[in-house]
Amino acid sequence: MKRLLALLTLTLLLTACGQAAATPTPVPSATAAAYPAAADLPTSVPAYPAATDAATSVPAYPVATDAPASTGQTLIIMTHDSFSVSEEVLAAFTAQTGITVQVLKSGDAGMVLNQAILSKDAPLADLLFGVDNTFFSRALEADIFLPYDAPALAALPAELRLDATNRLLPVDYGYVTINYDKAFLESAGLTPPTSLEDLTKPEWRDKLVVEDPSTSSPGLAFLLATISHFGETGDYTWKDYWRDLRANEVLVSSGWSDAYYTQFSGSSGAGAYPLVVSYATSPAAEVYFSEGKLTEPPTGNLLVPGGSFRQIEFVGILKGTQHEDLARQFVDFMLSETFQADIPLQMFVYPALPSAAQPEVFTQFAEVPSQPAGLTPEQIEAGRESWISEWTEIVLK
Repeated sequence: MKRLLALLTLTLLLTACGQAAATPTPVPSATAAAYPAAADLPTSVPAYPAATDAATSVPAYPVATDAPASTGQTLIIMTHDSFSVSEEVLAAFTAQTGITVQVLKSGDAGMVLNQAILSKDAPLADLLFGVDNTFFSRALEADIFLPYDAPALAALPAELRLDATNRLLPVDYGYVTINYDKAFLESAGLTPPTSLEDLTKPEWRDKLVVEDPSTSSPGLAFLLATISHFGETGDYTWKDYWRDLRANEVLVSSGWSDAYYTQFSGSSGAGAYPLVVSYATSPAAEVYFSEGKLTEPPTGNLLVPGGSFRQIEFVGILKGTQHEDLARQFVDFMLSETFQADIPLQMFVYPALPSAAQPEVFTQFAEVPSQPAGLTPEQIEAGRESWISEWTEIVLK
């Protein structure tokens, strides 16, 4: 009843804002989600950081041989619109446990977290997946998650395990970076920029499209990368850099889809901009979704110092759940080899588990930046809103 009341209350709130409330949906189909929505390499670089703990692998999820103990139980996971998992992978969990999983997609990562906080006294779901490191501190401060020391945590790299209390457990990670159109640069006689500073030079005037950080996850990630790289004090700060980018006629798009598919000259876009803020996995996605038409990506990554930002996505068990034991089983499943190996071609990010199998298209074309931005979740939480406001004044006003 509490859950029903909370759903009705949330529906009224969202209707007042001109937006319908999300409802739980069945397991998504096996078709990969449109790449990517809002969960982003000279020769091949290892796709995973090295684990620092003794355990190095987690077994694949087992196949049930007897009747599952939890048959008939339903588990609800609240998540963002980009969440995707293969039907057969989720079927393995249901076969082993008897648990039916319903997915409550609730917008982007920020909207998902806000809904979870608003409904914390009568949670709408049992788990939440999709909190990333840009909202990490806010999520923990809201005190909406239960701790869970999952056995698989020991196999995950320490650099991904940001919560010492184990209320938020890492599931995947990806990198926002700048992509470039190989054919455009070649025809123009240009070599790819080797630094962020290069983008302010005359030869790159009117050639870069970025996303608005107030409306776009990759846009915010790139802003954070520049803040980390240039700093807030000194002779040349991040604000100076963005003033120079504006003077060099940077284009600002409201979101990734418009920037990549409309304004960018690479990919399927017919735009005029050969540089775009996107994901380090974008070149791999170009090859994969060409269904054999491409053997090499038409785009490349600018893996310049300080020009990339690592996004880590977490799962947490919501306080107030009536199915804590079932939720723990699903967390274990998300950290298993079975689920982790499904992540790359479903959400085009990297699995948190280093031993998880990765597809060939990732090993060939999904490079990992060696020098991503270094802001902590606490720094991001403290500065995020003011940074976005200042960026807006500098670039859009």
